[in-house]
Amino acid sequence: MADRLPPLYALRAFEVAARSCSFTRAGAELALTQSAISRHIRSLEEQLGCRLFERNGPRLRLTDAGQRLARQLSAGFSLIEQACQPFRGAARQLRLKAPSTLTMHWLLGCLERFREHQDRTLVQLSSVWMDQDNVDFASEPYDCAVLLGNGQFGERVKCRKLFEEWLIPICAPSLLGEGPWDAAWLARMALVHPSADRRDWTRWLHGSGLAGPVELNRGACFDTLDQGMAAAMAGHGVSVGDLALVGTHLRDGRLALPFRQAVATGDGYYLVWPQGSAWEDAILGLGEFLLGQKPEPVL
Repeated sequence: MADRLPPLYALRAFEVAARSCSFTRAGAELALTQSAISRHIRSLEEQLGCRLFERNGPRLRLTDAGQRLARQLSAGFSLIEQACQPFRGAARQLRLKAPSTLTMHWLLGCLERFREHQDRTLVQLSSVWMDQDNVDFASEPYDCAVLLGNGQFGERVKCRKLFEEWLIPICAPSLLGEGPWDAAWLARMALVHPSADRRDWTRWLHGSGLAGPVELNRGACFDTLDQGMAAAMAGHGVSVGDLALVGTHLRDGRLALPFRQAVATGDGYYLVWPQGSAWEDAILGLGEFLLGQKPEPVL
């Protein structure tokens, strides 16, 4: 059987190169030269009898065979890594993925308190921009994640809800004037959209019954709630914020609420992890701690 298997180093070189379609980046990750990665993959193609990459000058693209092999190798190496983790010493280090806005306005502080609370489980945080929150534990180097969603994160994924998402309009106090702050006032104001598809304003307007008089196809569009929040604080218009994440800026006077009605989206922030994880006890411990750190209500 061993004679029929390709060398493990060649399989690993291909799996890493397939993630970025770059021999140079694969070499940097594995501490090898670009030419060594190229030789490993060429020998693998010869042994398997098929092409794994299409080469068009400096550009690389996975073939259909390469895509199939990459998916299965990613899952295989992930299983090997999980099998080895419990034997790497007493300290547990959880690799946690989380969206950038949640990280800056809630999670970082929580993890600092978590470190003070105990010293057995270490958390390595990766704050990542995601248009739609997601994680693929088979191909991404994470043990768990905090994601915004409806609780359906795919097969063989477990989750625990931390808190719900409620949307509410936010602006700089200087924009409020004397009121009244109603649909007519909002229709005159510049809108700030925290996402290119304008989904947050759409959900709040429909949920609050003010969708009719407000034209959504205007205003500046950004990538994140955090950017929308910054634009609102600078006085560039009225944005939509997550009620759980704007509390600090409301209390320090940098933001104000022209409307007191928050709209539940049906989504929430969840701690998620793969079923059968070797780190499940540590992940559950982190989840219990985060549940005790829910943002304080501001309404």
